[in-house]
Amino acid sequence: MKYYIIAGEASGDLHGSNLIKAIIEQDNDAEIRCWGGDLMQRAGGTLVKHYKELAFMGFLEVIMNLNAIFKNIKFCKQDIAAFKPDAIIFIDYSGFNLRIAKWAKEHNFLTNYYISPQIWASREGRIEKIKATVDHMYVILPFEKEFYEKKHNYPVHFVGHPLLDAIANRPVLNESDFRSQNNLDPKKPIIALLPGSRKQEVQKMLSLMLSLTNDFADHEFVIAGAPSLEKDFYDTFLNDANVKFIQNKTYDLLSISKAALVTSGTATLETALFKVPQVVCYKANWISYQIAKRIITLEYISLVNLIMQKEVVKELIQDDFTKQNLKKELASILNGKERTEQLSSYNELIAKLGGSGASSNAATLIIENAKNA
Repeated sequence: MKYYIIAGEASGDLHGSNLIKAIIEQDNDAEIRCWGGDLMQRAGGTLVKHYKELAFMGFLEVIMNLNAIFKNIKFCKQDIAAFKPDAIIFIDYSGFNLRIAKWAKEHNFLTNYYISPQIWASREGRIEKIKATVDHMYVILPFEKEFYEKKHNYPVHFVGHPLLDAIANRPVLNESDFRSQNNLDPKKPIIALLPGSRKQEVQKMLSLMLSLTNDFADHEFVIAGAPSLEKDFYDTFLNDANVKFIQNKTYDLLSISKAALVTSGTATLETALFKVPQVVCYKANWISYQIAKRIITLEYISLVNLIMQKEVVKELIQDDFTKQNLKKELASILNGKERTEQLSSYNELIAKLGGSGASSNAATLIIENAKNA
């Protein structure tokens, strides 16, 4: 059968690649076209558009790039129509994907959504659009099933969280070799910096994160470079001898880190699954933040706290994201009781996420639903 998959970010590329592997394993005749990244392409998908061309962060940035966005939407519809897939699979990236879903439903394509738009966080009214345009929804967070089914009477499939598979399937890392290959101090404990995957995020987050290097000189700060950004972009941040840079090896870095400073997003959950104590940080431009503050109804912004329904990790948002606050919170997770408490809560978090097999579970359901369509 023919599958058309649309992901618009680095995390979607990761989850999409594992889904592609699972589909190919279960459907030997699978033909897959995709919007995503290098991982999805290597997994066996024919890459139509790279997410590097699609990543616009914040309300203001989206408005400034509307022309490019509308061109991409038009092109996507034309490409789907020409390919004639048996199933379309949307991965998060709701602003774009829900527009394509509406068109796809009108043209009688089978629509599947893997990794739900976060309508439980903002713009809950989008549930009506989802009900009207998405044939099958596969959710990965335990509270999402109750949200959809009990609150909105919309049946969904809880398949488990794909990060459990992505992390469990990694090869064992030799820490000594990794440190040597990446010019890391053989003895200093590592503080991992995950400043985001978009230029706007990194520019707002990284300078403040790096302002702590002299305060924690007995640790080594290592920037996790995003696959969506070129090495040259980070060069201006690498003037400190106590700062190192590693690209496309975030999981390896987290596996040997003592603590992490993390921009809110999927990375907060990834850090928790590696059992690395963290401080969650977020700062947007003033206009985008003012808009978001008025439409986001959640008590927390990190997935860790949302899943646990309590403050497990400290969140420093907008005006709270200062050097003084960041220094205090980092010190507490390196040596204070907060470190022990976070690590204990991480075990509870992993149990809540269910078992492994999310990609395989989703692939099985997608293939079955396509055959029965």
